[in-house]
Formats: sequence, structure tokens, C-alpha cells
Amino acid sequence: MCRSLIGGRGHVRGSREEVFVSATSEGCGACAVRGLGWGLRLTAMSHCIGFLSIASKLNLLVLLFSAVCFCSCLSDRIPEFALTKTEESDLKEENGKESVAEDDLDPEDLEVFYPTYQWQTVRPGQAVPAGLHVRLNLQTGEREARLPDNKNEKSDMKDQKKRKRLDEMHIDSNSFTAQELKEALAKMKEKEKTESTMEQKANLEDVKQRFRPIEELKKEFEELNMKIETDLEVMVKLINKFNSSTSTLDEKVAALYDLEYYVHQVDNAKDFLSLGGLQLVINGLNSTEPVLKEHAAFVLGAALSSNPRVQVEAIEGGALQKLLVILATEQPLAVKKKALFALSSMLRHFPYAQLQFLKLGGLQVLRNLFKENGMETLYIRVVTLLYDLLVEKMLLEDSENKEDQLEERVQQYKRVNLVSAVVEQGWCGIISNLLALPEHDTREKVLKTVRVLMAACMDKYQGDYALNTTLSMLRTEYEELAAEEQREGDNDGYFKELLSSINAIIQELRSGYL
Repeated sequence: MCRSLIGGRGHVRGSREEVFVSATSEGCGACAVRGLGWGLRLTAMSHCIGFLSIASKLNLLVLLFSAVCFCSCLSDRIPEFALTKTEESDLKEENGKESVAEDDLDPEDLEVFYPTYQWQTVRPGQAVPAGLHVRLNLQTGEREARLPDNKNEKSDMKDQKKRKRLDEMHIDSNSFTAQELKEALAKMKEKEKTESTMEQKANLEDVKQRFRPIEELKKEFEELNMKIETDLEVMVKLINKFNSSTSTLDEKVAALYDLEYYVHQVDNAKDFLSLGGLQLVINGLNSTEPVLKEHAAFVLGAALSSNPRVQVEAIEGGALQKLLVILATEQPLAVKKKALFALSSMLRHFPYAQLQFLKLGGLQVLRNLFKENGMETLYIRVVTLLYDLLVEKMLLEDSENKEDQLEERVQQYKRVNLVSAVVEQGWCGIISNLLALPEHDTREKVLKTVRVLMAACMDKYQGDYALNTTLSMLRTEYEELAAEEQREGDNDGYFKELLSSINAIIQELRSGYL
């Protein structure tokens, strides 16, 4: 009987240990099963327990109650020990449904990210709108984004404006798809194109209202007995008016004034020649009215400019002789200005006219202008003409182009001994004396001419004490002006160029002494 008791107690204790281990590892359900088995064993042993004392019975009841309470506590605190447990198969089914739902979404929906005020994961390929807060979740490794929160974060005015626009849109992740957005954008472009076309039509209508076609204008002019005339028709009328004996002096002057405008064009000048207007103007140089001489010379100079055909016809018509007569006789300054203009237009790039000019004593006529009072404004014009003629010949002779036409032209220029004629008639001193004039533009042109004539006038310039004194004074003056230019930041200024020309002339004169 003692053995039974000992065995019974040992078995009960073993049952307690077994219940505790099972509750820890398998949960409360397993513990309930163990407790039930434990009760059955106790019932089976009822015969033995019947012989125990009352104290032993109470100890067994307390032990049973403690085991049940321990299992109940574990089931309340640890979710794993709950009486009901979700099976893994059920979780798999739910996850499968979610993945199927995600797979059913349109792939294009993933291209647009619809922000809210909660952090959302930004999927690959989605475009994040500007102005959002973006972060990298270090726990999951995914990018997340949301709308800024005014309560906890500061944002500038741009972010606030963007947020207002987003709020007004009432964004809903299920509202638009990428395809819908593309279609909306295409409609916007089509609308802009339509508006642009409408605007162009409106502009065209405005132009039509403001301006009328040339055909309509011609028709109206014909109805008014008016006609749109060509340049040729206008020149015919002007020539007839100038040549008419019934025209007054003012009408003739007005006709010449208008003709000067038209004959500047090369084609119009040729038409002017074919209409006989050129010879009428040349004859007008003999007029007793100074104003007619002035405007006739002006028209002649305009027609001769860079027009070889007109140049040839003019010199054959006796224009050169008449111009030299005007320059050689006593005439108003305005008349001589226009005559010198016409003479320059005739001589430039026309070696035959230059040769005739020298034969007729043209250099002497020009030299006499320096002796007349009130002709100072013509000095620099004469020097510029001589410089252009000298350089024109030098450039042609130094040209490497050996074409037949060019060779013929070179031979024509060789017959024009302009440099020797300039030296013989004392132009070296006349030109260098002009350096005393105060105008910088005049000095510039005189310095260029002196350098061109340096080789031919070396003997004259080396013995000219006044020239050397003038050059020294000019160098001092322009050194100060060039220094002032340099202080102002102009390292290649106008006065520096003049100073370089003066230094070059002084250097050539000194090298000539050696």
C-alpha cells in the first residue's frame, strides 16, 4: 500500500512536469488534453486514493487547480498559446487573393504615383510629382513619398501653391490611368493647335482689312486716271521736264534733284544713258545758272559711280573737260564741291580717264584750289582723291593674279605716271603742310598719304624742318591721348593708331638719313 502511494505520488508529480512542459511547447490546447488524461488517471486510481487521508486529497486538488490556472495564464499573455489558431493554409489563401488582386491592376497604373498625406511606397517605374517629401525606409529598403504636412514642416510659397493645386484636384488613386492622362495631354495639344490656327486666321483677316492687294490698288488708280509707273517711266518724264524750254528754273532743278535719286542704281544709270539723259546733264554743266551746274554735276557723279559703261560715255561726251573748267574758274563753293565729286567718280578705277586727266593738267587745276580763299573744305577731298588713285595703282601692280584682263589693266595703269607728276608739281610739301590742321580726321588722311608718297618724296621730307617739327609735336600730343585711352581700357584706340603712323613716318625718315 505504501508502494502504491509512493508510486501514485510519483506518477502525479510526473504528470505535473509533463503538463508544464506540454503547456510551454504546445500551447493551451495541448495542456487541456494533458489535464484530461491526468483526470482519467486519477479516476483509475480512485481505489488507491480512497485509502488516502483527507490532507492528501486536498493536496491533489490544489495541484490540479494550479495546473489549470497556469495554462489559462499562458493562453492570455502569449498569442501563440491561444485556443484558436489560424492555420498557415488560410494565410496562404489570403495572400494569394491579394497577389491576384494586384496582378489584376493595369500595368500602366503603376507609372503614376498618387500622393496622400501618409507615407506610401514608390514602386519602380512610377513618376513622383514635384514638391513631395521622399524618404528611404532603412528597414524595408524601399522609397516612400507623401504630401508635405503644414503642421510639422515648413515649406516655401512654391510648395504651398503646389499643395493647393493638388488639394483642388482631389486626387484619387483610382481616378485616372496613364492612358487617360496621355489622351488628355493629346487633347490639350490639339486644342492649342486649333487655337494657333484660329489666331493665324485672325491675323490674316486683320492684314486683309488693313492692307489691300496691289491688283485692287491698280484697278482703283486706273479708275482715277492714275497709273503706277516704273523707274524708267519716271525718268523719261523727269528728263523731258529738264529738257523742256517751257520749264522754269525751279522745275528743272526739281527734275535734276529727283533724277539723282534714281541714277544711283546701276541699271537705272544705264537706262538714263540710253534715254539720252546723260548728255543732257553734261551739257547742263555749261549753264549760266550756278544752281543748274551744281545739280547737273551731282546727277553726273551719281550716274558715274562704279559704272564703267557710263564712265566711258561720259568722257567721250566731254564731261572731263567741263568739270575741270568749273574747278579752274571762279565758281561758288557748292558748285565746286559737286564738280569735284563728279570728277572723283569719273577717275576712280578708270585708268584712261586718269591719263586724260594728267594730260589736261588736272593736277595743276587741283593745286590751284589750295591758293583760293574759302576753299579749305576741299583740301581734304583732294588729298583723299590722290590717296585713292595712288593706292589703287599700287594694289593692282602688287596683285599676284596674272589673268589676261588684269594684265591689260596693269599695262593701262603703267601709262599713268601719277607719282612722278605729283612730285614734279610740288604736291609733297602741299600735302605735308596739312598736318598743321587741327582736325584728327584730316591728320589721319594726310598721314596715310604721306606714307604712300614717302619713297618718292624722301628727299623733300628729309630737308623739311617744319615737317619734322610738326611730327614731333604730334607724337607728344597723341602719346598723351593714347595713354588716356589706355587708362579708359581701350588698348587699340583711334589715337594709338595715329601715334603708330607718326612713329612709322619718323622711323622711315631717320632710316633715310642712314
